[in-house]
Amino acid sequence: MKLRLGRVDYLNCLPVYYAFAKKLVSAGCPLRIIKGVPTALNQMFFEGKLDVTPLSSIEYARHSRECLILPNISISADGRVGSILLFSRIPVTELEGCRIALTSSSSTSADLLHILFEHYYHVNAAFSVQQPDLDTMLRGAEAALLIGDDALIAHHRVLDEGLPIRVTDLGEVWKDFTGEKMVYALWVVRKEFADRFPGETNALSEAITAAKVEGMDHLSEIIRSARRRTRLPGSVLEEYFDLIRHDFDTGYQRALLLYYDYAYKSGLIEDRVQSLSIYPEKLYGD
Repeated sequence: MKLRLGRVDYLNCLPVYYAFAKKLVSAGCPLRIIKGVPTALNQMFFEGKLDVTPLSSIEYARHSRECLILPNISISADGRVGSILLFSRIPVTELEGCRIALTSSSSTSADLLHILFEHYYHVNAAFSVQQPDLDTMLRGAEAALLIGDDALIAHHRVLDEGLPIRVTDLGEVWKDFTGEKMVYALWVVRKEFADRFPGETNALSEAITAAKVEGMDHLSEIIRSARRRTRLPGSVLEEYFDLIRHDFDTGYQRALLLYYDYAYKSGLIEDRVQSLSIYPEKLYGD
């Protein structure tokens, strides 16, 4: 059996997957790694085409009965994140009644923007989903949400060319609003797979945790790889990898439940999520 593992095709996953690519860790079983943007991996996972994957954290809230969270791993930030950015020609507080273009790559961050508009900025706007291209998005809207490498590269271009565009980091705004960290993605396993293959699930879970540690020990090599991929300056990438977190301790778990609480209040999820099911049988929350 070849275990199917998703990989978000953004820089924020490099510190976790570098060790697999360099064979510094073993998954304990044959592994097939499948790349994609968050929304594509979400869909493949719930269609049964992936066994384990990084999943947009809002999608766990919508499908918590179908999957378990792997421990010790997430894509998170404690404040500024650098790659979840709203680009606008006017201040966010002046976007009342305006059109906002959301990247088609995002689930969690698009819903985070809805939450911040409703509960922090108190701004009503019209949202639409588009392919992640800043120029195209801003031709038809007053603001555009980009995530991942698209956001990093667009932000660098705005600064480099001195474009008259304001850039708002949603992780920083969430921190100002709630005082909490923000969890953007979780590694999850399908419950049915974990029940049938506990040995493989244990081995992969331990391998992902070990890969995270190996990745941080090889950060300079990862930054060189990221430079070749994006052509961004080393200083930009060093700062970015300093912002991204891959932990999932109780502080992150508490923050995630707060995000779910606001998502419920905003009508973005049907049921209030008060606990997290963390593999193998650990419950956080009520």
